[in-house]
Amino acid sequence: MISDLSDATPEQLLHAAEDRVRMAREVEVDKLELLLAWADLHSGDPQAEPDAVPVRFGGPRLITLGGDGTPEVQDLALVEIAIARHEGVLTTRNALADAFDLRHRLPKVWAGVKAGRCEVWVARKVARWSRKLDRHQARIVDDAVAAALDEAPARILTIAEAKIIEADPVAHAKRITDNQKTKGVWYPTPRPGSQINDTDDTDGTGTTAGVATVFARLDEADALEHAAMVEHLATALAEQAAPPAEGEEPLGMDHWRAEAFAMLADPAAVLAFLHQIEEEDAKGGDEPEPTPAPAAPTAEIVVHLAQQADGTLGPLARVEGLGPRLLDQVRDLLRRHAHVTLTPVIDLHTGRSVNGYEHPTDVKHRTELRTIGDVFPHATRLFTQHGRAPDHDHTTPYDKNGPPGQTGDHNDTPLSRHHHRAKTHLGYTVLQLGPDKWVWGTPHGLHRLVTGSGTTTITRAEYHLLEEQAIVLAGDYAA
Repeated sequence: MISDLSDATPEQLLHAAEDRVRMAREVEVDKLELLLAWADLHSGDPQAEPDAVPVRFGGPRLITLGGDGTPEVQDLALVEIAIARHEGVLTTRNALADAFDLRHRLPKVWAGVKAGRCEVWVARKVARWSRKLDRHQARIVDDAVAAALDEAPARILTIAEAKIIEADPVAHAKRITDNQKTKGVWYPTPRPGSQINDTDDTDGTGTTAGVATVFARLDEADALEHAAMVEHLATALAEQAAPPAEGEEPLGMDHWRAEAFAMLADPAAVLAFLHQIEEEDAKGGDEPEPTPAPAAPTAEIVVHLAQQADGTLGPLARVEGLGPRLLDQVRDLLRRHAHVTLTPVIDLHTGRSVNGYEHPTDVKHRTELRTIGDVFPHATRLFTQHGRAPDHDHTTPYDKNGPPGQTGDHNDTPLSRHHHRAKTHLGYTVLQLGPDKWVWGTPHGLHRLVTGSGTTTITRAEYHLLEEQAIVLAGDYAA
């Protein structure tokens, strides 16, 4: 323990910060284990006790809080432990349900959590999401999530979501059907006081002075097409707008998307506006060209599929930018497209190197598919959920006077711009052990191994041992 933080070195502060993370995770696990121990002490049937007050008169009884395969607990016994936990009994019941599910239905995840591999709240959310699965289906989730506990929370939860759907596709199909019955569009009416609210102080309806919020629940394919139309119209409005006055900032695309959304209330005005733009474009040329017929809508989606043991495709696909979807949902997304072109499968086991500085498009594509997201230690950014493409940084800096083949799969570190700047200017070191594995060193001596399974802590000795392997593997891969 550092007695005076103002006297601590950067190295001491970093190690103390790591210790606090470990300690905090241990405390959260300890709180759940205490709750489980209390539940175990109160797992007997209170109605079997002599002189038990019958349930019909308000006597204690056994209840099931967790999913299939979890034990029962006496309902009234949870009141006292809730007091000890300084919380309401409902909060305690929810925590115990999650703890039961982790211990009895997700034992591999529970073991990883007790080892400090991820935050307890992440594991509890996985337990809660998977509660409706039976104990056998829950094993699918347990295996996949336990293998991913070193990844960032967003990635763990993305995997959990996919595996829950995969474990019971029939239930998910019913969920989709049920959700179709809840579609609607809502225009909240202003409440007293809304007209004097600032834009960052809404009254719960989304209404503030001069603006209003619209809520909609649409079929997914309809929502995507609507978004594409709004974006197209917003871009046209922005291009046709008068330049801002001197000293004023130009209006952002959020503004023009709102204008486009409002304009869609008058389809005739939209058609007239777009027709006027086409006429002006035609007049701008030497010879006006006839307006081409509207092209069929086009879309490019990247779909990851798993082949089952019998050679057939599994029921689930992962769609880049959207997440896990049933195959029927993928077909529905494409139902408006008259022409669908299938791109050959990209073999992520292949690689190549080139002599120029710029990473070729096919190398970038393979790297992004291999890594899914930013490979900086503990990074959370997923490439498919953000508009900006990653920076493809040379792991070993490019030397214009160096040997050929410096650019390729073996020397490509995809990073967000912020992390790229930190690596470049603050003295981070990074070694590449292959097309999907990196070893990092921070300016003050922390070391991390980043793979497709997430980020793990390594020692300085392990870092130097991997340093020798990195040189060999990179050379072999470039060859």
